Amino acid sequence: MDLHAWVSSSGYELDEAQLHAVARLEELGKRRRGVYLHGPVGRGKSFLADAFFDALPVKHKRRVHFHAFFQELHTRISERLHERGAVAKAVRELIGRTRVLAFDEFHLHDIGDAMLMTRLLEALQARGVMIIATSNYPPDGLLPNPLYHDHFLPGIALVKELMDPVELDGGTDYRHLHGRPRSRFETGEIVTEAEPPATPITLAVNGRDITALGTRRNRVWFHFGDLCEKPTSTQDYLVLAESHEDWVITAVPRPATCDREAQQRFANVVDVLVDKDVRLTLVSEHPLHEIVGGSALDLARTASRLELINTTG
Repeated sequence: MDLHAWVSSSGYELDEAQLHAVARLEELGKRRRGVYLHGPVGRGKSFLADAFFDALPVKHKRRVHFHAFFQELHTRISERLHERGAVAKAVRELIGRTRVLAFDEFHLHDIGDAMLMTRLLEALQARGVMIIATSNYPPDGLLPNPLYHDHFLPGIALVKELMDPVELDGGTDYRHLHGRPRSRFETGEIVTEAEPPATPITLAVNGRDITALGTRRNRVWFHFGDLCEKPTSTQDYLVLAESHEDWVITAVPRPATCDREAQQRFANVVDVLVDKDVRLTLVSEHPLHEIVGGSALDLARTASRLELINTTG
């Protein structure tokens, strides 16, 4: 497996940290060992993981975004909720003949998802599936909330058993080296005011009601409080992103004025909108560095992503 040649053929010049990671990935690829590629935002984790995935001479392999995969898994489990072995059947259907499964942006904050992830890892181990994952967290940093972290220690042990951690910690954030938008998300804006439609509406999502300030064609307006300070979930954002490709979130506060759960929901919203390539406009009285200055660990990644629309929008 000559991953260096594969990456070089793309025309990119690798930095020292990336070259070190490539050498390690080549070694693990020859051994068919799983890989857990982690490090700060914008260092090229997804790029190298994609190249590693593409270079593996395996026929049945699948690349998925973590949030989207779990949405599909939840859906399949709910369809057979009263069946015996519902989780195992859902995993078997989703995995099929897959021999290599690649997760982009592997991170956990919901205890229910964490418990399900442990069962998924056990199923993948039983089927001999090789796993590739990218994350901003080292394995021991998954499910960082101290109230829940200890419950995922068996899952962390499985992560370490099935994957070798490879850290990518170069000094350059490559997300900020271009000057024009490369995606619909990056055409978004951060503004101080925007007029929503006059009539709020209620959207039925996953068995709960979510209030929107209004919709117009493919654009939807939300108040930050309705979207992030109420018990909404990543699965809700995924459903909403399927039907609206242009979002406006108003009254975005300083993090100090809302709790850690609201901060994390805001980070999850941005994750989903990036993955689904949805245009995002934030309406706030505060500059970006104040909007993403909270204690939720994922806000570092959120800041990097929102800086793209702040500089190119």
